[in-house]
Amino acid sequence: MNANHHEISASARGPQITLRSPSELADALPFVLGFHPSDSVVLVALHGENGRFGGRIRVGIPRSPGEWDATADNLAECLVEASAQRTAPPDGIVGFLCQDPGPGETAREVHERLRPLAQRLRTACGVLDIPVYEVLCISDGRHFSYCCPDIRCCPPEGTPLSLGGTSATAAAAVYAGIEVRGTLREMEASFRPTGAPGDARQRLALDAAAAEIVPRVVDGADEHGRARLREATLALAGRLLGRFAEPPRRIGEDGARRGRAAIEADDDARVDPGEAAAVILGLQDRATRDHLAAWMEGPEGAAAVRLWRVLARRCVAPYEEYAAAPLTLAGWASWSTGDEPTARVALGLALRADPEYVFARLLHQACNQGLDPESLRSCLRQGRESLAEAGKAALEPARRVRTRTRTRGARPGGPRPALPRAGRGATRRGRGTPGVRPAGRAATRPGNPAPHPGGRRGTRSGR
Repeated sequence: MNANHHEISASARGPQITLRSPSELADALPFVLGFHPSDSVVLVALHGENGRFGGRIRVGIPRSPGEWDATADNLAECLVEASAQRTAPPDGIVGFLCQDPGPGETAREVHERLRPLAQRLRTACGVLDIPVYEVLCISDGRHFSYCCPDIRCCPPEGTPLSLGGTSATAAAAVYAGIEVRGTLREMEASFRPTGAPGDARQRLALDAAAAEIVPRVVDGADEHGRARLREATLALAGRLLGRFAEPPRRIGEDGARRGRAAIEADDDARVDPGEAAAVILGLQDRATRDHLAAWMEGPEGAAAVRLWRVLARRCVAPYEEYAAAPLTLAGWASWSTGDEPTARVALGLALRADPEYVFARLLHQACNQGLDPESLRSCLRQGRESLAEAGKAALEPARRVRTRTRTRGARPGGPRPALPRAGRGATRRGRGTPGVRPAGRAATRPGNPAPHPGGRRGTRSGR
């Protein structure tokens, strides 16, 4: 696929295929991630003599080129460390820069503009003694190689991507039951308020619920009142879950497949603004959230994801930060039921809503390191009181297995600088207490959280 015609093997939980060209590698990317990335840097680890696909890491492309050095260094180190914790350090890496042209820009110009970032990715991996076999730019339905000098397979004007579903990777993915869930933007939009006229009704309902609930859950509030609120929230959430017991109606009366918007509208109609507001505010109590995290398996888990998705969409301005709880529950239920792409997206959004949300950070780390959620499920089945504490306990074995890749080829002056943390202006919630804002107080919109492996649009997401 480059000057040495290196071949890469991709296994999709079933048949194994060999990727022999940049075109085949570009076509495989959506099936590796589970969605079509946009505005993304993606690194994929390769293992063994045949370059078998391993772990992968994705963050948004920083808007400022001044952040590219730190982004490249952090991505390379995170991927190598996560791979070493799972199996072994990678034997090679392939990279992707995915970004559509801006106004008045061509795909070829995107390719040239991002060339310094591609070079920094290669040097960052080289410092860790990991070769980079290929870096591709994917833009406007075409791909460009930063590594292949052969214009016969990688012409300067780029190469069109294969039509959807026609590549060998697509056939193998269908055989293995792997689904590509659309673009990253579409996946994120399914968790966000729609901006429809109904948002005004939801805002009024949240104002009313906050006025009633906040005094009952803030520090120093009457414990009996908090217990009664907890019981009421759990009872209401249980009734709402029952409304999602039936799977969504995907085929219309005319026999045509219904779109995502129609299915989400059906789900939204199952929950009125007052009910949504009561559960959203009630979820700010950590014990309530931990109890509801037990909805994590089988049909109940799938129904819970739909309910948490609806509640996340109801966190309209100025209540965006309140979405951290339903987004984290959606991420946990998705991961627990085997839907890792949705889990990464939901948890990444939770960390944007509140970069200090402890359990979202723990889950995101575990999911992106490829850990098995079973240890955490076992804690929940045993009725552990604190989900965050259970998460820390479940992750502890992975924390003990720390690699020493940073010491190889380390630069003078200590470790590389971490990407700047965003959300510095975000409201700081009390440690160990439910962080509920008084009614009428605007939620601070955090910036983009710090970088992490997987699921994120902007320059930084939570680690």
